[in-house]
Amino acid sequence: MPLQKAVFRPGIYREGTDYDNEGGWFDCNRIRFNSGRPEKIGGWRKEVATAIEGTGRHLHSFVLLDGTQELGLGTTQKYYILQGSTYSDITPIRRTTSAGMVTFAASNGSSTITVTDTAHGAVQNDFVTFSGAVSLGGNISADALNQEYQIVSVTTNTYTISAKDTDGSTLTANASDTGNGGSSVVGTYQINVGLEVYSPSTGWGVGTWGAGPYGSLTGLTFTNQLRLWTADNYGEDLIINPRNGSIFYWDASNGLSTRAVQLSTKSGANLVPTVGLQTLVSETDRHVIVLGADPINDAGTARTGTSDPMLIAFSDQENELEFEPLVTNTAGSLRLSEGSIIVGSQKARQEILIWTDTALYSMSFIGPPFTFGVNLINKNTGLIGPNAAIVGPNGVYWMGYDSFYTYTGSVAKLPCSVKNYVFNDMNITQGFQFFAFTNNEFNEVGWFYCSSSSTSIDRYVVYNYVENAWSYGNLSRTAWLDRNIVNYPRATGGNYLYEHEFGFDDDGSPMTNVFIESSDFDIGDGETFSFIKRIIPDFKFLEDQNNGSVNMVLKTRNFPGQSLSTDTTQAIQATTTQKHVRARGRQAVLRIESDDDATNDGNLQIGWRLGATRIDIKQDGTR
Repeated sequence: MPLQKAVFRPGIYREGTDYDNEGGWFDCNRIRFNSGRPEKIGGWRKEVATAIEGTGRHLHSFVLLDGTQELGLGTTQKYYILQGSTYSDITPIRRTTSAGMVTFAASNGSSTITVTDTAHGAVQNDFVTFSGAVSLGGNISADALNQEYQIVSVTTNTYTISAKDTDGSTLTANASDTGNGGSSVVGTYQINVGLEVYSPSTGWGVGTWGAGPYGSLTGLTFTNQLRLWTADNYGEDLIINPRNGSIFYWDASNGLSTRAVQLSTKSGANLVPTVGLQTLVSETDRHVIVLGADPINDAGTARTGTSDPMLIAFSDQENELEFEPLVTNTAGSLRLSEGSIIVGSQKARQEILIWTDTALYSMSFIGPPFTFGVNLINKNTGLIGPNAAIVGPNGVYWMGYDSFYTYTGSVAKLPCSVKNYVFNDMNITQGFQFFAFTNNEFNEVGWFYCSSSSTSIDRYVVYNYVENAWSYGNLSRTAWLDRNIVNYPRATGGNYLYEHEFGFDDDGSPMTNVFIESSDFDIGDGETFSFIKRIIPDFKFLEDQNNGSVNMVLKTRNFPGQSLSTDTTQAIQATTTQKHVRARGRQAVLRIESDDDATNDGNLQIGWRLGATRIDIKQDGTR
């Protein structure tokens, strides 16, 4: 029998069995489809060597009026502005004490310092900066005390910190450290930190879908939920909003050494919401829009301070400080009716899409006297998490509770060849961690999510909307921003910011466990055994042509219910012309895998794309 091209359909198929997808691909990791062919995904490197505090959950790029490029980065513990390679901490301050309200107590031989501040309002891992302190008398100097600390543990009126020198090294108190810091100590507290993992015991996520208190806001506070951020520009300034927290304003003209301040406390502020679930700025009409805002009280004199999860409040046009609805302005509010909480939003073309837990709305500017109008687009198309929707070049995509969706003027389910693989193995209680992303260079939209056995993000799924092809893999990322004013997509993972699609390495180390595996193929529907004796590989090595190497693996079995057995593994280089093999069975599987630098020879930057490999296959007897 002549040589046969092993050209498989693009995309991974997991909705059926290995055997009923003959001519397609069945499994992969860290693979994408490009022009119909599978190739290894691009690599990544740290953009900044400095670690961030907390887990990154939000990225927002913008440009100042002088052309300076900035990146807003919100974490579970801080909010930063990155300029060049330097992070500036602009995390808002929630409380500054009067002099003398804070005192210290140290124990001989211990690095733990107990801080007394009645009703401090701090939670574990909060940040506080001390000033005005004097030495405790021994090893704990004034300079050691007068700096930023992260709180280790808390009680109602006290908390503990770990003493450190100005270089960050640990200090231990001695017998002379008997002072309390003096009567001039001032404590400056940053806003409370949030959780790294969603707690299903409070608020959204209690119970199961459609039963009991699932979707209830009972017990939901600013500090007992996953910390998520939204940010948008008001000119060159930045409006940021930690979910279910206050709305803050960072004035770029004041420089990077100044922190964001609460919008409702700015001079001239009138009935500005004090809490919100998400905040954005409308593009053409320039209204500040707060989703899940606290309503104005019955007297019309103040905000209640408690979020109404279905209320949308918006400012006067071109005035971020005026939220009182008057006949002389365009400020106002409206309330959605379908669902129990606003989950997320996206600014699309000439409209703002808003998802509740059960429906999708379109909000658009209609002018005075109503300013904005909302239309219910579809029911039963809820959003699994606040960041699980994204605007792509050809529509809006989002992840629901059991399907993927797209919106191009109307809602449609997105056909997915890996739907069961994804939704049957995800931790839905951590849905608020899930987030959507685009990688427009490769025509991709995707989602990072938690597998069923994980409480942190460990997987992704990708849809190539040009080739209608799905793929997936294992990778931990917690926020993503596609390339726009910079050359590479950016993502946070661990406590670092990465540039993606840079080379083919894992931050200077080999990228491991890269593979794609076909579904079973046979001769004559498996009526006869197949014998494979030769492979003529066709690969394009994308970076290091001289040292590129992949393995081609042939597996066989005689029946669909039988486990695959590996018959042969062959190393393929750019100069490989053919490989003689021996593989025999009713059904065969082709697997391409690469484990960069597996021989530890220092070769990195190995990228590859599979072409039209040919297989010498013929009929064989039963013995």
